[in-house]
Amino acid sequence: MSGKLVLKHVTKEYGDGQSTIKVLNDVNLEVKEGEFVAIVGPSGSGKSTFLSIAGALLSPTSGSVLLDGEEIQHFTSRQLNEIRLNKIGFIFQSANLIPYLTVRDQLLLIGKLDGEDRAEVEERADGLLNRLGLEHRKDLYPEMLSGGERQRVAIARAWMNNPEIILADEPTASLDSERGRDVVVMLAHEVKHSRKAAVMVTHDHRMLDLCDRVLFMEDGCLTPYDPAKQ
Repeated sequence: MSGKLVLKHVTKEYGDGQSTIKVLNDVNLEVKEGEFVAIVGPSGSGKSTFLSIAGALLSPTSGSVLLDGEEIQHFTSRQLNEIRLNKIGFIFQSANLIPYLTVRDQLLLIGKLDGEDRAEVEERADGLLNRLGLEHRKDLYPEMLSGGERQRVAIARAWMNNPEIILADEPTASLDSERGRDVVVMLAHEVKHSRKAAVMVTHDHRMLDLCDRVLFMEDGCLTPYDPAKQ
């Protein structure tokens, strides 16, 4: 498998040996560069656990996780921190912006954490803000932005470290349908423009036409999505 994100026979179990709950059950997935994959399914089906494992926040009980060709499930905590900082961009249900930082400073902070040259960081931040239509909002604080603008800032922030993988957890949950679609259109465009691999967990079926592939998760199993059945 040569995808940017690959999960092979991933299982995640919780329990004490006598009582075990299998949250993920033999999950296999390959996401290539420039591919935008959606995962739908009922609450409690394992979607959040899947994202946590794909994003190096949780280790699988068994199976392999490869990011850009590297197997990460046995990495040290320090190595995993570097992977999360340098190779993964997270977008959550709420934008999770830092309230006392301006739009531009939200992005600059990411570059500062990575120890990059300040001039290069500023150039990349300004370029992202311009591309996402936020240049005129760059000096505002999160409370002064609309919900859609905050999510656009979250997308820009996720792109600041030039990650290989984008993981989005219900990015439209706090938005109305029009603003939600704008956000996913922007996300899809950036995936193609920057040749990233992206996975979006969503309950919003109106966004699925913007994705290259849709999968269904239920009882910890990942299968092709069939609108007629689901």
